[in-house]
Formats: sequence, structure tokens, C-alpha cells
Amino acid sequence: MARRNDHTKEELRELALNAAEALVAKEGLSGLSARKVAASIGYSAGSLYQLFASIDELCWELNSRTLSVLLQQLVESEQPCAAQEQLHAYALCYYEFAIRHTSSWSLLFEHKSSTCDALPVKLTAQIEDLFAQIERPLMHLNKSKAPKEVALAAKTLWSGVHGITTLAVNRKLFLSIDGAEIAMLDCLISSFLEGWCKEKPAC
Repeated sequence: MARRNDHTKEELRELALNAAEALVAKEGLSGLSARKVAASIGYSAGSLYQLFASIDELCWELNSRTLSVLLQQLVESEQPCAAQEQLHAYALCYYEFAIRHTSSWSLLFEHKSSTCDALPVKLTAQIEDLFAQIERPLMHLNKSKAPKEVALAAKTLWSGVHGITTLAVNRKLFLSIDGAEIAMLDCLISSFLEGWCKEKPAC
């Protein structure tokens, strides 16, 4: 293992983040500690705290990386299609991301700051960007809605998508039907949009 002087601060941060991701994947959030991360890259816990002020900051960095990948995949799922179809595509993308990257995705919701500090500005902005992806097709489908109504609808709809995804990831749907998760996501979005579009003559 290379010694401390062999790595720049940026390289060392990347090593630590990669090691932390591997630990979370193997042991979950409860298995994550400064000592374990530092030991896995051949450094002391004190060295790690020169890079991250706390485990909270390390988790926030991990979550920021996860959100960056998720947002990129949502953007890549965009197609020149109707707004309804785009929302279905976003839901499928979110579900598939959770299945492929379960440990990182779970950390987004399992980590709670031990000091009750507010989320970092960068992380807050990424969350806003994710919901903006959902708000755009909703706004297109019903232009009579105020921005606050669209924002509330986006969070409401995505709470349902997240709920189905969470149950599917934890194998708690208790349905033996093949593709039940996808059918449920489609049903949720179609039903939600039926009500959302009611004020418009055509949707």
C-alpha cells in the first residue's frame, strides 16, 4: 500500500470514498466507520479526519456521488416521447437503479446526521435537480397548475414510486406475478396522471 505522501489530497479522498462504498455494499451503513475505511486504504483514522470532518460528511459525499449517477441515468432515459411516457420511463429508471445499486441507493435514505446539521448546499441542489426532472413533464401535462402545486405533485408521485421500489428491493411485495413491480409503477403513474390531467380537455 502506498504511503501518505504518495497520494494527493484529491487522490486520497477518492480512495476513501471508494473504500467506504465497498464497506457499505458489504456491511451496510452500520458497518461504516472511520477506522475501517482508513484501515482498508492503509491509513490511520486521524488521516481520514483530515479529509472529512466527520462520518456524516463522508456519507454526504457518498450520497452526492450516488445522486450524480442517478440524475445522469434519468437524463439518459429521456426520449422524444409524450410526457406521460417520460414519467413512466423515469419510474422504471429509478427502480432499475435501486436494483443495480441497492447499497448506495439505500444509503441515501438510511443516513441521518448525528449532529442534525442541515444538508450541504451541493446535496440539496442535486435533490432539487432530481425533482425538477419530474416536475417538467407534470407542468407540461397541466399548465394551469401553479409551481407550488407542481412541486407538491412531483414529490407526492415520487413518494409512491419510491414506496413500490423500496418494497420490491426488500422483497416485501408478496406478489408472485412476474413483473409485478413494473405493473404497479405503471398503474400508480397512470392513475395519478388521470387525476392530474382532469382540468385539461385532452392529456
